[in-house]
Amino acid sequence: MAAFGSVFMPKMAVATFENNQWSKAEIVAADSIQMHPGAHVLHYSSTCFEGLKAFRHEDGSVHVFRMDQNVKRLAQSSRLLSLPELDEAQVSQMILDVVAEFADEVPAPPGSMYIRPTHIGTEAAIGKAAAPTASSMVYVLLSPVGDYFTGGAKALRVLLDEEGMRCAPHMGMVKSGGNYASALGPFTKAHQEVQADQILFCPNGDVQETGAANFLLIDGNEIITKGLDTSFLHGVTRSSILTIAKELGMTVSERDVSVDELLERAAKPETEAVLSGTAAVLTSVGTFIYRGKDHSVGSGEPGPIAQKLRQALNDIQWGKTEDKHNWLTKVV
Repeated sequence: MAAFGSVFMPKMAVATFENNQWSKAEIVAADSIQMHPGAHVLHYSSTCFEGLKAFRHEDGSVHVFRMDQNVKRLAQSSRLLSLPELDEAQVSQMILDVVAEFADEVPAPPGSMYIRPTHIGTEAAIGKAAAPTASSMVYVLLSPVGDYFTGGAKALRVLLDEEGMRCAPHMGMVKSGGNYASALGPFTKAHQEVQADQILFCPNGDVQETGAANFLLIDGNEIITKGLDTSFLHGVTRSSILTIAKELGMTVSERDVSVDELLERAAKPETEAVLSGTAAVLTSVGTFIYRGKDHSVGSGEPGPIAQKLRQALNDIQWGKTEDKHNWLTKVV
């Protein structure tokens, strides 16, 4: 199977912001973007994006999961990057229109159609290093996908990094390309040196998130995860899993967690650790790598609670159980 996110539908939805107004959205060829080499995004990283999914149900209908939250977060990222204000209703309609165009291409479970709305600054002005772009473009790409982490149910090896940071603290809640780029160097080094699948950034011992996913610690009937602040991304999957956990009678603790506490709890047989995200869904961590030593998390294998929570989320997404929170938007 092709690598996650490397296959695209041939068309996308696009709209542009010029002269203080948004154009009418269109569906165009996916390779049709033309941009001046002096575009603001290419020099000053005025870019943000979202990741959400559309799912095919057994009756053939197609549904987008938690679109409202992703569009709201894209608008928030745009504001925090001083990009032009998005028309949230327009972006939502663009998503629905382009998914409807390729509804027949939405894979059956466990596959899905990954949706990538992206907002970029397009003004050709290399003198604007300290000023926002006056023009921009928003587009919506589609990519049929399977699992993000190859290797199926294998638990991940995660390096605990107390010195580095994924990004500047005030930028953590912005879903911007630069944040991912800044984590690539440390991740490549960790992968080469200790065969890590991901880095869990823990600046000064404060457990935050990995380069591409939120982090949750499961200790018996309790889920522990860092409380929301500006230093990390406010994940939609994270929010969904915490809601489901509460409904299953679990205790949810949103608070700071130190590396010392993390390792102490990880040594207990019943402990589980997971990464959550639209792409990753809920992926188990089997080993923490800390100061050159491997620390097994619980049994070191994917745990039963993580599998239960993932299944509960999938059942809603796949239409196998009631959508009590109106998380799904029907496309066709």
